[in-house]
Amino acid sequence: MKSIEGVASVDNQIEVSPVSPMDDQIRRTVFRAIYGDSVLSRYGFSALPSIHIIVKNGHVTLEGVVDSESDKNLANIRTSSVPNVFSVTNNLTIGGEGKR
Repeated sequence: MKSIEGVASVDNQIEVSPVSPMDDQIRRTVFRAIYGDSVLSRYGFSALPSIHIIVKNGHVTLEGVVDSESDKNLANIRTSSVPNVFSVTNNLTIGGEGKR
């Protein structure tokens, strides 16, 4: 990335999460809770769904772009209702249909 014109520095914060069957189960359940909802299912139709689910030690972070504040709140509610989720950090941003 540093070789790209205009990039002054790179802050590599990629980390490999430890293998955790419980986190894997939470991730699958959150995925079904979000994309199985009739309102939120449209975010899962593309090859790269616009709501990204990150799970680390039972703590869930939602990243990505949704169309409205109500969709952001609904994703948070659906995620919070999943068993064994200790906390939800909702970093979803609001953007238009063309920004996803």
